[in-house]
Amino acid sequence: MDKLKKVLSGQDDGNNDGTGILERANQASTLAWGTRMKGFVACFVLGVVCSILGTCLLWIPRSGLAAFAVLYSVGNICALASTMFLIGPCRQLKTMCAKERALATVIMMVCLALTLCAAFWWKNNGLALIFCVLQFVAFTWYGLSYIPFARDAVIKLCSICV
Repeated sequence: MDKLKKVLSGQDDGNNDGTGILERANQASTLAWGTRMKGFVACFVLGVVCSILGTCLLWIPRSGLAAFAVLYSVGNICALASTMFLIGPCRQLKTMCAKERALATVIMMVCLALTLCAAFWWKNNGLALIFCVLQFVAFTWYGLSYIPFARDAVIKLCSICV
């Protein structure tokens, strides 16, 4: 368990000499492990609640789809931000931009922005729904990148089904 705490908090590197200003600031403002877990759970639960509430509001005539798009996007942002409590914001941004996750991250963020544009600016509910689906697929693909060989298994499963 201690090894997991060290890896998730970024203390497992072993090269603490010669750290930069951002690393020293991150180390100075770190939260205790219990506080990190509480923040993670609270933020993740808030994200799930927003997504479920948005799904419930989907069936309200006229304004339901716009409310769904907003709450679903806020839920995804909260779920994504929840992992920052575990590994820290700097490391989270680094892992999001890693080679194996960069494309999924970009697609997820673009679809998130386009969802909100379609719901409010363009007022096109069908397009907002399409972007929400693409957001879900990109977020799922992003999440699978953290599980070893999960993407390969999904690709293999889809190829078998098709």
